[in-house]
Amino acid sequence: MRTPSNETRALSSDDDASDGGPVRKCILSGEHEARAHLIRLVLAPDGEVWPDIRAKAPGRGAWIGVNRAEFEAARAKGRLKGAFARGFRTSDFRIPDDLGDRIAAQLERAAMDRLGLEAKAGFVATGGERIEKAARSGKLHLLLHAADAGADGAAKLAQAWRVGSDREGSGLRGMTLPVARTILSLALGRENVVHAGLTDARAAGRVRDALARWLHFIGPDPLPKPCETRSQGASALSTQEEAADAQTKTDLTEGL
Repeated sequence: MRTPSNETRALSSDDDASDGGPVRKCILSGEHEARAHLIRLVLAPDGEVWPDIRAKAPGRGAWIGVNRAEFEAARAKGRLKGAFARGFRTSDFRIPDDLGDRIAAQLERAAMDRLGLEAKAGFVATGGERIEKAARSGKLHLLLHAADAGADGAAKLAQAWRVGSDREGSGLRGMTLPVARTILSLALGRENVVHAGLTDARAAGRVRDALARWLHFIGPDPLPKPCETRSQGASALSTQEEAADAQTKTDLTEGL
């Protein structure tokens, strides 16, 4: 796929890629990428620019693949108006001041909705004991933690995952999401969800794709302040483990 810097691109051409997949041209970078990796923007009836994350709205769309920092930099330099005018082929539109927030919110919702759908299909395990059992039996394909999850519990589940997948000594670990347990619980329709594990490979891939688009756009380290104090002493996360956690976030936005 693309790297978090500039390989997650957005496109606005109606041509198909050489492999048959639809591609679009980024209105800001001019580069082309599969539209599934990108963000579509459309014009509302009143002429306001709105994100169309699922690319279902009628009418002509403009596509972006830049991250939030690059998007806001383009706004600051006055590049958005011209780019949208070319993408929509009209100058009759209005760019809301909070468009970046709206894009981030829709991407978050899409990712949480995807998790919810996989849970309804029976592909998401919650609760430390269930996740650990799935991990040690080799049935865990993706491990997720709420932003306010305790370090001890996350580390224990990651260790079980490494053992069950025969990757002891590797940097395999779960991913800390930029949402607290209240949001994760709401998405899954369950109470007090701190950790979640995907137990189906295809479901895990679908969730990774949704997370990758979201995390690429919002950029690194968007985590809210945890409500739970991290563990101290021998069980606390080491600098090496912190680096591995950051690498896991990067891995989700690369190579998907």
